[in-house]
Amino acid sequence: MNNLPEETPPPKDAATNAPVHAPADAAIDNWVARYLPRSARPYAELARFDRPIGGWLLFWPCLWGLSLAAGPQNIYPPLELICLFFIGAFVMRGAGCTFNDLADREIDAQVARTAGRPLPSGRISVTHAWVFLIAQALVGLIVLLQFNALTILIGLAALVPVAIYPFMKRITYWPQLFLGIAFNWGALVGYTSLAGHIDPAAFALYAAGIFWTLGYDTIYAHQDREDDALVGVKSSALKLGRKTAPAVLLFYVAALACLAIAGFLSDVRVLFWPGLVIAAWHLLMQVYQLDIDDPAQCLRIFRRNRDTGFIIASAYILGIF
Repeated sequence: MNNLPEETPPPKDAATNAPVHAPADAAIDNWVARYLPRSARPYAELARFDRPIGGWLLFWPCLWGLSLAAGPQNIYPPLELICLFFIGAFVMRGAGCTFNDLADREIDAQVARTAGRPLPSGRISVTHAWVFLIAQALVGLIVLLQFNALTILIGLAALVPVAIYPFMKRITYWPQLFLGIAFNWGALVGYTSLAGHIDPAAFALYAAGIFWTLGYDTIYAHQDREDDALVGVKSSALKLGRKTAPAVLLFYVAALACLAIAGFLSDVRVLFWPGLVIAAWHLLMQVYQLDIDDPAQCLRIFRRNRDTGFIIASAYILGIF
């Protein structure tokens, strides 16, 4: 008798009943592949709606900043602001991915994990991608205009690091640093949206996000290090090599220290500190379980940072009262 489990067939398109196949770093049963019309799928994939982890990683620093600013006022983060940041984070993450893919389309075509993306595979034209980018940016602008003047100015300033990030892998082994600068700008935006000013606590929070991103995106980059070396682009994964685990540990310790400094400067209450301990455990387990020679494991560990961001946000909210 054959006791081997039966192979699970791939999911099928809801309209055509044809098998669907997800991108290399997306779940095979993602909602885009299952339910969106065929004509809309390339745009959803271009914006990474099939891989929402990036939207969460952009959203959490916004909520950190909002929660940190709420503490001295003894209020919980307003729900309407949370909703605005949630929409803005996912829309602008989509816009950022679209711009990144426009800049990287020739490189992506030479990397196994990214060759099937909509632009290098030819499923979307460059012109249509630019139109889609502008549409997403306009939605993001509408969201941004709901905030105070200082927050609007800081939000517009974020366009500078967002614009330069895609080109850093051609120049430096530390594009992950520039991703951290761009991806955690929301900590400043979130803080000023409620506080109405910026101070050292906000900058400490921003620095924490940068170190956090340096850690998790270095782990993520190990999926592509062989292709990156062949193509000739740079990453912290290539730079660090076998020293990745201690380096990521250092980045995470620095992030935790900055989170603690931000909390101390804002006079958070006692419940913040157990939350920070849980976040520390979560990050240290990532380092302990890291195997840079296992791309699937690197992706799984990278995705755990969605939960890390939630834990940190919860710690700051618990520290309000």
